[in-house]
Amino acid sequence: SGHRFELQFRLGPTLQGKHVRVQTNYPAPGEHFDRHTFRALDWHNPTGREDDSDKFCSLDLQIAGSYQYNFGHGHEEKSGGGYVVVDPVLRAGADNHHVHLDCITIQTYLSKCLGHLDDWPDRLRVAKESGYNMIHFTPLQTLGKSRSCYSLADQLSLNPEFSPPGKNYTWTDVGELVQKLKKEWNMICITDVVYNHTATNSPWIKEHPECGYNLVNSPHLRPAWVLDRAIWHMTCNMADAKYAANGLPAQVQNEGHLNAIRDVLWGQVFPKIKLWEFFQVRIESAVEEFRDLLSQSNRHLTSMKTGGKQGLKIIQDPKFRRFGNEVDMDSALETFVPHSHSTQAILEACNRLWGRLEEINKEQYQQMIQHQEKASNCIVGNVVYERLADHGPKLGPVTRKDPIVPRYFTFPFEETSLEDDLKMTDQPDKACHFLAHNGWVMGDDPLRNFAEPGSNVYIRRELICWGDSVKLRYGDKPDDCPYLWTHMQKYTEITAKHFAGVRLDNCHSTPLHVAEYMLDVARVAMPSLYVVAELFTGSEDLDNVFVNKLGITSLIREAMSAGDSHEEGRLVYRYGGEPVGAFVQPSLRPLVPSIAHAMFLDVTHDNECPIQLRSAYDSLPSSAIVSMACCCSGSTRGYDEMVPHQISVVKEERFYPKWNPDAKASSPGEVNLKTGIIAGKLALNKMHQDLASKGFNQVYVDQVDEDVVAVTRHCPSTHQSVVAVCRTAFHNPKHHQYRKEVPPMFIPGKIDEVVLEARVIDRQAGTYKKCEKYINGMPEYTVEIKEHIQLKDSGVVKHAGVTSKGSSEFVQEIVFERLTPGSVIAFRVSLDPRAQELVGVIRHHLIQFSPKYKLGIYIAQRHTCTHTYIHTYMIMSKLTLADMNMLLFRCDSEEQEEGGGCYNIPSWTSFKYGGLQALMSVMADIRPKNDLGHPVCDNLRQGDWMIDYVSNRLVSRGGALGEVGKWLEGMFHYLKHIPRYLIPCYFDAILVGAYTTALDITFNKMSCFVQNGSTFVKLLALGSVQMCGVGSFPALPPLSLALPDVPYRLDKDTGKKEQCCVSLAAGLPHFSSGIFRCWGRDTFIALRGLMLVTGRHLEARNIILAFAGTLRHGLIPNLLGEGISARYNCRDAVWWWLQCIQDYCTLVPEGTAVLHCPVVRMYPHDDSEPHFSFTQPLCDVIHEAMTRHMQGIDFRERNAGPNIDMHMKDEGFNVVAKVNRYTGFVYGGNRFNCGTWMDKMGESDKARNKGMPATPRDGSAVEMVGLCKSAVRWLVELHKKGLFPHSSMKIHRDGKELKVSYEDWNHKIQVNFEKNFYVSHDEKDPDEKHPDLVHKRGIYKDSHGASSPWCDYQLRPNFCIAMVVAPELFTVERAWKALEVAEKKLPLHLLIHFLYIFSCDMVYCGVYDNALDNDNYNVARGFNYHQGPEWLWPIGYFLRAKLYFAKKLGKETYDQTVYLVKSILSQHYVHLERSSWKGLPELTNENGQNCPFSCESQAWSISTVLEVLHDM
Repeated sequence: SGHRFELQFRLGPTLQGKHVRVQTNYPAPGEHFDRHTFRALDWHNPTGREDDSDKFCSLDLQIAGSYQYNFGHGHEEKSGGGYVVVDPVLRAGADNHHVHLDCITIQTYLSKCLGHLDDWPDRLRVAKESGYNMIHFTPLQTLGKSRSCYSLADQLSLNPEFSPPGKNYTWTDVGELVQKLKKEWNMICITDVVYNHTATNSPWIKEHPECGYNLVNSPHLRPAWVLDRAIWHMTCNMADAKYAANGLPAQVQNEGHLNAIRDVLWGQVFPKIKLWEFFQVRIESAVEEFRDLLSQSNRHLTSMKTGGKQGLKIIQDPKFRRFGNEVDMDSALETFVPHSHSTQAILEACNRLWGRLEEINKEQYQQMIQHQEKASNCIVGNVVYERLADHGPKLGPVTRKDPIVPRYFTFPFEETSLEDDLKMTDQPDKACHFLAHNGWVMGDDPLRNFAEPGSNVYIRRELICWGDSVKLRYGDKPDDCPYLWTHMQKYTEITAKHFAGVRLDNCHSTPLHVAEYMLDVARVAMPSLYVVAELFTGSEDLDNVFVNKLGITSLIREAMSAGDSHEEGRLVYRYGGEPVGAFVQPSLRPLVPSIAHAMFLDVTHDNECPIQLRSAYDSLPSSAIVSMACCCSGSTRGYDEMVPHQISVVKEERFYPKWNPDAKASSPGEVNLKTGIIAGKLALNKMHQDLASKGFNQVYVDQVDEDVVAVTRHCPSTHQSVVAVCRTAFHNPKHHQYRKEVPPMFIPGKIDEVVLEARVIDRQAGTYKKCEKYINGMPEYTVEIKEHIQLKDSGVVKHAGVTSKGSSEFVQEIVFERLTPGSVIAFRVSLDPRAQELVGVIRHHLIQFSPKYKLGIYIAQRHTCTHTYIHTYMIMSKLTLADMNMLLFRCDSEEQEEGGGCYNIPSWTSFKYGGLQALMSVMADIRPKNDLGHPVCDNLRQGDWMIDYVSNRLVSRGGALGEVGKWLEGMFHYLKHIPRYLIPCYFDAILVGAYTTALDITFNKMSCFVQNGSTFVKLLALGSVQMCGVGSFPALPPLSLALPDVPYRLDKDTGKKEQCCVSLAAGLPHFSSGIFRCWGRDTFIALRGLMLVTGRHLEARNIILAFAGTLRHGLIPNLLGEGISARYNCRDAVWWWLQCIQDYCTLVPEGTAVLHCPVVRMYPHDDSEPHFSFTQPLCDVIHEAMTRHMQGIDFRERNAGPNIDMHMKDEGFNVVAKVNRYTGFVYGGNRFNCGTWMDKMGESDKARNKGMPATPRDGSAVEMVGLCKSAVRWLVELHKKGLFPHSSMKIHRDGKELKVSYEDWNHKIQVNFEKNFYVSHDEKDPDEKHPDLVHKRGIYKDSHGASSPWCDYQLRPNFCIAMVVAPELFTVERAWKALEVAEKKLPLHLLIHFLYIFSCDMVYCGVYDNALDNDNYNVARGFNYHQGPEWLWPIGYFLRAKLYFAKKLGKETYDQTVYLVKSILSQHYVHLERSSWKGLPELTNENGQNCPFSCESQAWSISTVLEVLHDM
């Protein structure tokens, strides 16, 4: 419906996986709002259950007000919370149309100056005719005796002055007038509510003195009241000339008189009233009581226990009597302990107490002297302001009517002597009528009530006091002062019933809980209540406390606070709108804290008169600057008529002039368009409303020179602008030398018209003379104004030439002729016709991505046909996932392989990828902040280089990618010819469209799991696109020609057909191109998650078969090197490969068919040269690998030596992999090589670790035993189903041929595994060969039979891999306990990753630095690569193992585990979301810091996390 918002609450990373409750007091549909009633919101998880990345609860916000939300989890009721403020929807007119908040132009009226209600329409018509659409009335209630508009005698009755003789108007009549203004004049009315004080002569406060702060309910004010009376008597004495002898007359005129005031205060007033006595102890009686207590009992002996640590405590007298403070005798008895029972000892104790009490009384005396110093300074300061200062009221002599300083308390009794006055304090029936006045305190904390105990402002005379108003005392809740709360509630109801909004007067000193309560009452009567407030807290954070708790819609901001035009312009920029050329934000976006909506006024009724402070000529330009702000704007009646003085809310009693179109300039009681700047204001108000209603919500402020401010309002859909150039006149041009020349301005685009040009001019209509009856302005000025004229007819512009700065730049240079101080000109600017048409075409194309681009399309129908409109989805759906890798990703080294590279911005840095993801990552930071000054935006504005890079990179590829490139090229062709300042936002919009379409298509080409998955699942699946691609050289050895569906392409150089299978990079950026791209182990650890789970079955098949072709010595290579440079130096890759084939058969429909696919064997024998003619089915290749292990593999690497590995020691080139004939465990390796994934080789001579593996893991590594068991079990099952032809292996042992059955091998591993790998809690366990090496029990060893036996006992996460692939090896309870130990010792909580070895291991070191070379054996040249940095991929196996065994232990354990998994994975989600690589790293240094030597995005890290989500 245009005004509804959906607010969603989503979980931050630390809350994912937890039971979180969100509560709010926003009412449920059909319910009424009650601030204290909270309800829980329901969670929605649109994609199901695997994680919490998309989980949200929401509120449909329609009702204006301030609402609270809070959230809690676990046992915490409230872990956090906040406020949401919903703005009201204002309506006016017979048609009840919506008035946008930024359209408001408001004018303040002092109600008492409007006269009889019958005359109001004629007086208020001035607002209508001046173009205002909102009126603010000061309170309409009966005024107090001071006649101040804000001092009300009765909050419930209409001011009787509004009724002419014989009539008695009521609130109903006012309400009818307000309705008439709303319907017929389209004007909304608001009025004030004043909650802090009431007039001193309010009848009800006499009957209910408990509603104020009096000496009965606030005895802490007694000393201040005594001082106030003493100062009053000083006034009387001055008025009666009793201080003549002291040199102090009634008329204070000079510094000498001020000193005389100080002398009288210090010599006569302060000594007489002895204020310190209110805070002192009567020593004699206290010591007497102490002596009695000591003599009566032996208490002093028992009290020795505490040794008097507490010291002496004094109790403040709650009634504040002189010498009323008492000694806490318990503390005295503990502090002053006599050393025996003798009379002498007791006397000595009493003397010590006496001495201490004298000190305390003296301290109180000193404290009061300080208060009195402050008070005397404040009193003298007040006298200076009121009687001597030029800017003050210059009161005459001191009289009882104008006392020396305003009184702080009411005194409704006859004048007597000070002594008699003071006696009344003990008579409650009188003391209850001494009520404290209200006022304000300079620099005070607005959240503290200065009349409550603990505040000293009344005694220090720091209150700037309003002598006509009594401060109201609400207490904490309605029960504390029932009459007052009820009275003010009625007052609020009357106001809200008749007015659309309220202005909270003096909001910063209204108790928050009172305002909150009253506004809740008001919103019952007027649900869409507009709340405006003035806040002078001095801090934006404090302002927000009020705005949030009260639901304030607009905060009053004053242009008068600016000291010069530059500051005035800054305020415009501060208070509204987004920058020109801002980016298009998505509809669902994070709610960011913002400053409160502003009501920006050129003058408020409290401001001093700008004509006096600045000059009459400034009225128009400053008003124009305010009108151009993208917020609510306004003024006070009198400003437009150029009244040359402040219209005092207290003293002004004259009436406002009425509207009369034919009024004469000399007639003070009437005004019309020629009066003051009314004609200019009308034009500005119309323009202000027009700009807001037509969506000109972008703002740019340009300080042209010291007096000229240009404000641009821009509409982001039509790209029209209005530029107002205002020349301020803060000084009177008649006396101030202004520059003759104004610098020319350059306005981009085509100037359609001059919306208005106006200046303040002199006219011959007599000079200003203050009228007795009417508030008249200065007749000697008026406005010369022209509206909607052509540029050539302008009187301000000399000439305008087109200076074009390039094909897309159409700039007009404006040279001013008569932009005099006090003038304004506003231009309406469009894009030039060509640019306008092209923007239209771009927006037309963008509609396919978002309907919001429909706004502002103004191209003629004929153009739509000539610009080919192709649906991007159609073009992109032809792309394969391998093409998507090219479109979205490719890091620098991949790009360089193709002869290119990533785009670089010289002043900044290079993009991470050649594809769209790089730009999207950077724009994700720039877009929400509208950071148009970012180097990327600069680069786009300065030239077309980046734009061309994006399209050319794709066009040069040809094929389907070339088509996408051509589409982008077509879009960019239009883009290049629009103004440069718009290029960043449209470039972004085009790329966002292309990128989101590409993602949609990518996910649609993947498995259902991904298509229906959460955002997290999809981000991880994107890792599959990132890692799987086709380089310019084939990374995989060729597949059999007999194999169907193998992708081919033509070689660029030879033109021959070549296979172009997708290969899987190990990690970006280090392992992505050339021979270092493909690794056997990395490929097969990552293949299940990145290819099988995502549904990329065919590509997975090709990778499995290509690697199968490179089998040699019964092993799969570690570094593939396209097969020709393969290195067979790892023992585990073959087992990961077998696991992948098993997973392929299980996960892919009819997957077992792969077992019969032909494999081209590059090395039919161990020493063959690579050739490509021999093929055999995959099942035979598998059988050969198993047989070779059972026979025993033992060979020396080809070309062993520094050529293939410069760090390896000679023995390290010997590779051994065998099967133990008793246990069935695979084993191998030696202490000079590393055959598993923990393969860091020492490289430092200095530290003597060169050629020493950090983790040789020789013997039987636990994960290899698990992977082998998994493979053997699977082959046994396949054979039973007739899907695998072999049941046993033929081997030669001791010269004889033997048959070993798979069944038998499977059984051996099963029975021996826990016997040899489990470290039991039994210290006498007969299976334990090295009880002396056990340092943790209830775990599984990392290996069995290592050459250094202590290595077996290190706690590492590798056993988790075995648990996932071969859970049958583990007893459920033992497995669960071992996982719990790992969880405690391997710190999962350290951000994302899995710490390798817990810190108590002697070789542990958590910072990996491959460039560091020193003499520490354990870290030099990255020796701790697998010994401390937090590796990410094993966490996937740990969590999968936990989920598997938790399921076996029942629902409760499983649910707890799911929560653990979610909260751990949420950290990965955040990393993934924030990573500019859109990946998960290989490893991080301890505590999750980034590790610069690690891969930024690692295939197996992404894959294993995706597998966890798939398991869930």
